[in-house]
Amino acid sequence: MTRIAYVNGRYVPHGHAAIHIEDRGFQFADSVYEVCAVESGHLIDEQWHFDRLQRSLNQLEIKVPVTSDVLAVIYREVLRRNRLRTAIVYCQVTRGVARRDHEFPAKQVPATLVVTAKPTDEKALARRRSEGVAVVTRPDERWARCDIKSTGLLANVLAKQSARSAGAHEAWLVDGEDNITEGTSTNAWIVTDAGTLVTRQLDSHILGGVTRLALLECAQGLGVSIEERAFSRMEALAATEAFSSASTIGALPVISIDQNQISNGRPGPMTQKLNGLYQERAGKSP
Repeated sequence: MTRIAYVNGRYVPHGHAAIHIEDRGFQFADSVYEVCAVESGHLIDEQWHFDRLQRSLNQLEIKVPVTSDVLAVIYREVLRRNRLRTAIVYCQVTRGVARRDHEFPAKQVPATLVVTAKPTDEKALARRRSEGVAVVTRPDERWARCDIKSTGLLANVLAKQSARSAGAHEAWLVDGEDNITEGTSTNAWIVTDAGTLVTRQLDSHILGGVTRLALLECAQGLGVSIEERAFSRMEALAATEAFSSASTIGALPVISIDQNQISNGRPGPMTQKLNGLYQERAGKSP
């Protein structure tokens, strides 16, 4: 079946979807994006994703091309046309097309809006959740506004590729003070000896993950002790459990960091419990 994409008001075959060569998203990564998971036809935490998209657009002074209500309709139509019920929906908004110049266009141009969808590999994800994955640490070389979900991801791409080349699933990024910020496409978590769940506080060094927020709610419901703060690479190596989170994976157990075994090389009990609650919560999404 031919994949269908939405581009600026039109639903077109994926292979023919295109933007202008002088689109600022292509020229400058002057654009933002969102990724929303879909389970059994339900868009998980949809409004939170729309809210974060709006925040990123506001930070870059890009005028929203459509309302969240209209975007919700587009998401569902893309899913329907692709006959997908368990998938991810990708949305990208750029500042639009203008003659190449670093400054914003003197006259506001229409923003570019692209929406695509693709199926998720449920079996592969289930296997990773049951077995756990390895991560490596790499220097955090990204820009200073990681709280904006920009498409400027070259540093993330290079770190992710470095991890895969080293036989790991993900790279956790380390700042100049040897603290873990986040993964290349995930938020990072550890569980201390005392059973405290730790993840970095929201600041300009990390993206405020929607799944991060959902998992914090799940942990609060369990009465788990939670600390939102920086934690060092050495503290991560000494953790009793570790996991990554993102909309596409939920809570993914980490069983080794820089080839040092975590949680006896098996997914930890708190990680499994939180992931179970997250999946249950996702299944109840309207």
